[in-house]
Amino acid sequence: MTGSLLLLDAQAVREALPPERALESQRLAFAALGRGEVAAAGQLLLDGGPDATLFCYVARLDASSPAVCKFGSVNPGNAAAGLPAVSATVLVLDPASGRPRAVLDGTAVTTLRTAAATALAVDLLAPREAGRLAVLGSGVQGRQHARAIAGVRRLREIRIWSPTAANRAAAARDLARELALPVHAAGSARAAVRGADLVVTCTISTTPVLRRSWLPGHCLVASVGSFSADRSEVDDELIDQADAIVVDDVATALRNAGPIVRARRRDPGIAGRLCGLGEMVAGAVPAPPPGLVFFNSTGLGVQDAAAAAMVLQHVTGTAP
Repeated sequence: MTGSLLLLDAQAVREALPPERALESQRLAFAALGRGEVAAAGQLLLDGGPDATLFCYVARLDASSPAVCKFGSVNPGNAAAGLPAVSATVLVLDPASGRPRAVLDGTAVTTLRTAAATALAVDLLAPREAGRLAVLGSGVQGRQHARAIAGVRRLREIRIWSPTAANRAAAARDLARELALPVHAAGSARAAVRGADLVVTCTISTTPVLRRSWLPGHCLVASVGSFSADRSEVDDELIDQADAIVVDDVATALRNAGPIVRARRRDPGIAGRLCGLGEMVAGAVPAPPPGLVFFNSTGLGVQDAAAAAMVLQHVTGTAP
């Protein structure tokens, strides 16, 4: 702590936001979004150089909550150097004075809240008996998604794939030990998703790594890396043939979710097929029946606001 400013590193964030608290933070975030209580600026994305994207989110859970700003960068090339692909910092302002109250490691916040939001979507959208999970991507997000989803479904098997054999083997070995589950490194994305009930793509790829033709008729697909208009982890057929499409926020998805932006060019009426996750959490609309369901997460500032509030509540012992 420096003066009255809290400085919380990644370890402090992880200790304050274990999976169950992270999940609760996202339930609060999307419920507030669904009720129309959230104050948020639009997502800001800027070119960060070759294959990199700068991002900025500003939001409050409601009019009495602290304002939270997250600024960071997505640099896919970092993986080759053993660095996280996503780097960020979260600033929290005091709701009364507007003075800086805390600075949090935004990379840890992003990892935990993103996986927790996907777990929330799984809990709402997937059948209770769904137990075969495929994860495309073996990095920080891929691993955290396996942990988070294991917290909301009784998984029987996890298959994980990424382009580098050593990375996917290491992820499978580590997760099997940690989760006490059968976790297998798949030789291809197609092999990973064969017969899966749940598929999560965590690759930030600009081209599809998942194709509709590989999937069974009933399956929940969650795309985490399709967060900007130039990134699309799934092919057009998956969107066109999906029985239901759920997004974290409809307006944001129409601007920034790569698969949705592509679909809108083919069919300007795609907006009529989209449903916001917040509306489901708030009980305004029912969850879709079983089928091929697609969930696209672009990421929202309210997610960071809720996660930061939960962290500060834990650290200070009081509501933020």
